[in-house]
Amino acid sequence: MQPFSIPERPLSRPPTLGGLIMLVGFVLIGGVISTLLLFGLLMVVKGIGPTQAQAYLTELAANPQAVPTGWYELMFLQAVNHLGTFLLPSLGYWYLTERRTWDQFNARPISAVAGIGLVSLIVIAFMPFDGLIIEWNQGLHLPQTLAPLEQWIRDKEKNLEGVTKYLTTFKTPLQLTIAMLVIAVIPAIGEETLFRGILQRNLSYWTGNVHVGVWLAAALFSAIHVQFLGFFPRMLLGALFGYLYVSSGNLWVPILAHFVNNGFTVAMVYLFQRKMVPVDIESTESVPVLGALVSGVVTLGFLYYFRQANKQ
Repeated sequence: MQPFSIPERPLSRPPTLGGLIMLVGFVLIGGVISTLLLFGLLMVVKGIGPTQAQAYLTELAANPQAVPTGWYELMFLQAVNHLGTFLLPSLGYWYLTERRTWDQFNARPISAVAGIGLVSLIVIAFMPFDGLIIEWNQGLHLPQTLAPLEQWIRDKEKNLEGVTKYLTTFKTPLQLTIAMLVIAVIPAIGEETLFRGILQRNLSYWTGNVHVGVWLAAALFSAIHVQFLGFFPRMLLGALFGYLYVSSGNLWVPILAHFVNNGFTVAMVYLFQRKMVPVDIESTESVPVLGALVSGVVTLGFLYYFRQANKQ
């Protein structure tokens, strides 16, 4: 497998260490600006001061059920924060620092990608295997000397689980539509642009090894979510998106895969809550080992076929 390449243009700049520092700066500045924007909007809409706005956001994040419109407000916060932290800084870096265009994310047009319909099957086939890795990861323990740190991590993730459960409890089709936009569409575009379009491509360029680029970007993708108990399954998912990008040569392919992964989960949760399907995709029941292994083999088979179909 050759190092990842993209079309060059006369004004384009190669990725450099200084550029990487600028990318981190864009992400940090984007996070700060989006937070300030949310503060400003909150103060204007609610007619409150900065201190009250901070207290309101803290209460909203910790106990959204106590706010009548908490679900919608949390979704809006997530959407603005995600756009400000991932997508806009990535595009700022890409267009201003490397002086490239969106087309330069793609080594080939989407119309030339073979087996695009297979992408959804690959992602769904991977889920049972990843479920087994989730179960294994959740059973990992830090050394005894770090037991207080592990307890803190588990308490934080328990709290986060409660917020996630609240946000994925849908009472109306409108909430399902908003959730699809905020949980599936925006993260798919923003995170894939940053982690696969820029970081994976730059890491592959610097190391001269596409596999190193894929796995380092996948590790960063997982680490940014700050969930120790889900680190390894999310890293595997990131690597899956990375190899789909390498095989297809088009960024819309991992974006589609990311959307299917998140969107399929949201849709299944909604259908289960409506008693339209018997499977609770959020269930923590053990994944049968044999079923998970079959899932892994099928996923590898689909990936191999997809790669072969997209060879020159």
